[in-house]
Amino acid sequence: MLKLPPPIWTLIYLLLGVTLSWSLDWPRLPGLPLPLFGLALVVIAFGPPVWAFVLFRREGTEIEPTSPTNRKLVTSGPYQFTRNPMYLGLVLLALGIAIRVGAWPMLIAPVGVFATANWVHIPFEEAKMRRQFGAAYDDYVARVRRWI
Repeated sequence: MLKLPPPIWTLIYLLLGVTLSWSLDWPRLPGLPLPLFGLALVVIAFGPPVWAFVLFRREGTEIEPTSPTNRKLVTSGPYQFTRNPMYLGLVLLALGIAIRVGAWPMLIAPVGVFATANWVHIPFEEAKMRRQFGAAYDDYVARVRRWI
């Protein structure tokens, strides 16, 4: 599972939601679609990952937490509020698309992205960060939540 990067998993879950929605004749959720709200979530979803990307470049470290050349624990910027701003962005992106489309099978995407991140990718990355940064990472984990 770790061989596929999280954006690919997001795409897979979105395609699964579209396929199921199409095969079920686009069954609607009551009150949906909410085009503007869904679009707003999609736009907001890009904020945390872009902010994190810029911060990593400025700090001169790798964006990939499992990279052997990752030398610095970044705790500023979006990492003050969530330990996983990139995953948060992917979940918000999938949720925004699901709300925009309005078909209930599309909700597979944000749930799938969250589950894959929370129970597959993040534990693997956290174990690596704990080994690499030790007490500094433990202090960070004690201060900042995994999500929000």
